[in-house]
Amino acid sequence: MSAKATTLKVSKHTDLTGTSTGYKVFAVIVLILVALFFLFPLYWIATGSFKPILEITSRTPVWFPQNPNYTKLFNNPAWRWLFNIVFISAVAMLLTCITASLAGYALAKKRFIGRTVLFTIIICAMALPKQVIVIPLNQEMTQIFHLNDTLWAVILPTVGWPFGVFLMKQFAETIPTEILEAARVDGAGEVRTFLTVVLPMIKPGIGALAIFTFVNTWNDYFLQLVMLTSRESWTLPLGIAKLQGEMAQDYGLIMAGAALASIPIIIVFIAFQKYFTQGIAMGAVKG
Repeated sequence: MSAKATTLKVSKHTDLTGTSTGYKVFAVIVLILVALFFLFPLYWIATGSFKPILEITSRTPVWFPQNPNYTKLFNNPAWRWLFNIVFISAVAMLLTCITASLAGYALAKKRFIGRTVLFTIIICAMALPKQVIVIPLNQEMTQIFHLNDTLWAVILPTVGWPFGVFLMKQFAETIPTEILEAARVDGAGEVRTFLTVVLPMIKPGIGALAIFTFVNTWNDYFLQLVMLTSRESWTLPLGIAKLQGEMAQDYGLIMAGAALASIPIIIVFIAFQKYFTQGIAMGAVKG
């Protein structure tokens, strides 16, 4: 190879390396700016929970306040409200993951009469807004199950989440039928096959469903508003909204409640982040 060709090759390599490095630096700067843009509201809520009303409404921002509103917040039954919403979301998440994984596996791998019709009904239910059925749900919880103004009146309507069944069916369809047949040949029953073969293979889907269910139940303010009436049974989002009505100008107290309400969501997402990422990636590849 001539010296000219060698020089030209090195020059091209240097240009490509320089271009690649410049692109990476630009991409990192853009990502940092975008991250700061989305993190700033969280910072403002967190710092606002330590500000009195005069500092919040001041034209000159106070970046590092030192006057927490949490003492005032817990003069209300905030611990009770926090327990209520965590209990509702956690139990709904657990029951939804169990029922949806079983139903999804049955719809994906079992053949029975009416399977297609049943799955069609589930798909149609996904398109039905909860506001349409909230009155029948309220009457059902009140007149049939006698669970009015209890936490279970919010949990039970969430358990049969059509999206959860649909999601787990899509994951169960990726399981090779040969593996299930091999488990039956080895003498495994339906329960053992599901626990030892199916469950480990759909675990990423369960992790994704757990996050979706927890967040969806936590943010389902409308159902909580309809089902829960007494102050002791309120959830934290419902309690914050009521405080906003009672103390319309105390933004510091409202921000303290919002900051407290965000902590369990962050903990759940961190706990299930690995499975959530795997579940989304598997769903994208399958699609």
